[in-house]
Amino acid sequence: MSDTKQRLLDGALTALREHGVTGVSARTIAAAAGANQALVFYHYGSVDELLGAACLSATRQRVSAYADRFAAVGSLRELLQVGLDLHAAELAEGNVSVLAQMLAAAQTGERLAEPTAAALQLWTDEIQIVLNRLLTGSPVAEVADIPGLARAVSAAFVGLELFEGVDRDGARQALAALDQLAVLVEVVDELGPLARRALRAKVKSHLKEREPSGPA
Repeated sequence: MSDTKQRLLDGALTALREHGVTGVSARTIAAAAGANQALVFYHYGSVDELLGAACLSATRQRVSAYADRFAAVGSLRELLQVGLDLHAAELAEGNVSVLAQMLAAAQTGERLAEPTAAALQLWTDEIQIVLNRLLTGSPVAEVADIPGLARAVSAAFVGLELFEGVDRDGARQALAALDQLAVLVEVVDELGPLARRALRAKVKSHLKEREPSGPA
């Protein structure tokens, strides 16, 4: 990637942090990047395309920076701690406000919706890899839709990041509840063979009861 394109990506993120999505323009991005605003359109076609590219690029860098931490996770509680550390770092760097701005703009801007969703999917994919590894052989895996669970965890942290800005105590309470859920899963995994078989039987029975009945 050329130095100019990288400067524009960085400038787009800076403009988002400083002006919010409603204040971002080719002019504010160019000023932050120290470049001619015509280069925004030359390299990226539009402001929205540049914002989407900046969001994806920054997320790839953050996911890569945490790859070793994710790979070392040995329990759901450790996964939660990585999430907490990541949240603190993202908040300090202003990336939470960037995410909030992109999510808000994506509600009505189709060109921003796709790259924002793709950026979130990068985190979801990492979480799914960890969950697959942690829950293999666990009774929980028999009832949990792992891809769906990964999306739920990812969505929970995104929501909590935004929620914390208006209700910090409520966000902490929600995080504590997630920690309690992780403890519950650990307890289930530590059950003896007989208890695990009984739990599996109960789970299968429950799932069978929930299956839609066929036509009469």
